[in-house]
Order: sequence, then structure tokens, then C-alpha cells
Amino acid sequence: MASPPNPELVGRCEALRSLHRPGDPVLLPNAWDAATAKAVVAAGFPAVATTSWGVAATLGYEDDEAAPGDEMFWLATRIARAVDVPVTIDAEAGYGLEPAALVAALRDAGAAGCNLEETDHRAGRLRDPEEHATWLAAVREASAELDYPLVINARVDTYLQGYIDQVGPGTQSALVADALQRATAYRDAGADCVYPICLWEPDALRTFMSEFHGSVNIARVPEAPGLAELAALGVARVSWAILLHVDAMARFTEQLESLRG
Repeated sequence: MASPPNPELVGRCEALRSLHRPGDPVLLPNAWDAATAKAVVAAGFPAVATTSWGVAATLGYEDDEAAPGDEMFWLATRIARAVDVPVTIDAEAGYGLEPAALVAALRDAGAAGCNLEETDHRAGRLRDPEEHATWLAAVREASAELDYPLVINARVDTYLQGYIDQVGPGTQSALVADALQRATAYRDAGADCVYPICLWEPDALRTFMSEFHGSVNIARVPEAPGLAELAALGVARVSWAILLHVDAMARFTEQLESLRG
């Protein structure tokens, strides 16, 4: 028999969900350990998001599920225990767990929410959207069975590889139809928010926002519009993905180099 829901965790889930207001986006700087999570809270942010890139690096692994899931959840648990605000965990593609096991791991970690991405890292491709939507629906069902109102942020990876490969500007509009198909399927499967990561070109972003009905998370990559413009477009959530970790490590490296005199 499943343990009864934790009222404090349920409250954090509901608080996180309430922060998703289109046009007044919740800002989620991404932390990677307890110290950075505490810094986010001390700076006045109402919730903490983790970055799998940074968490994996802290544990000594590469991103994209190269780290064992149990180690990632261990560190996520430490982060959630270190702060008194909702924490949403970047759970990558679920580490190969069945939906019920994944939801149980998130609940045990104290996660108010999670990112779930559609990239199949073992196969090196995007999952079929219908297949992924079915999986997300099973995650939602598993959370409902535990009376655990987990906030699901479904990542849409249509734009990710092009951004990594630095494909020239002016190409994202052609991918809006695919991104919308995926996002709509995931919303209908029970996701609370969709996350078309690396969508930043103004025309493509405006089209996506005008045609999608639901909460949208946009990554604040350097090329993206400013926060005021994202709010005006109706974005409900802004996060920084790996960027704060990358910048912090670059600064640390510079400091180390300066120690040589």
C-alpha cells in the first residue's frame, strides 16, 4: 500500500503550479547542489529548478543520462531538503524507469515538479510524440494514484540539436509545426507546462506562443528576447538551463589560472 501524501510536499506542488502565470513568468535559475539552491532562495526566487548538466557534473558524469539515476536522485534529495521552497527536478528522460517507479523516486526526493524530456538518449533520437505522450500520461496517472500533484514540465526537443550545432538563424520557423504537434500532445497527456528548449528566434517564438494554448517555459539563452518581451508574449516560466553552471565553471577556471601569478 502506498504511503499517504505528504501535506508539505503537496503544498509545495500546488505552490509551484500557482507560479505558472502566462504573462507573469516565474523565473527559475537552475541550481546544481545544495549550496547553489540556497543561493537561489537567498536571492529571493520563489522556487528552485535543477539542471541535469550541473547535477551530473557535480557527481563526476556527463549529461544526457550518463549518470546513474539513483545518484541523480540522491543529490536532488539533498537539494530539496536544503531549501524551504518548491524544487523542480530535471529528471532527464526518466532514467529508464517505469512511470510508477519514476514518480515514486520523485516523491521520495521531495520534488514539487520535474522536467521530462523526449530525447531517447540510448537511441540517440527524439521519441515518437504519440509514444512519448502515452508515457507522460502514465506518469500523470501514477502521480494521481499517489495523490501527489507533481508539476510536469514536458520538454520539447525539436530545436535542441540545431542550437547545439549552431545552425544559422532564420531556420526555426520551419520547425514550429513539429514543435506544436509535440507540445499539444504532451499538454493533452497531462503535462502542466511545455518547454520548447532553445526556441528563441522572434518569429518562430511568436508563432508558437500564439498557437499553443497552455503554459510555456522558455530558456533564457543569450539570443532569446528579454524578460519583458517574453512576458508580453505570454510565457509562464523562464529558466536558464545549463547556462549558470557553465558560466560559474568558466569563472572558476579563470580564477584558477590567475593563481599562477
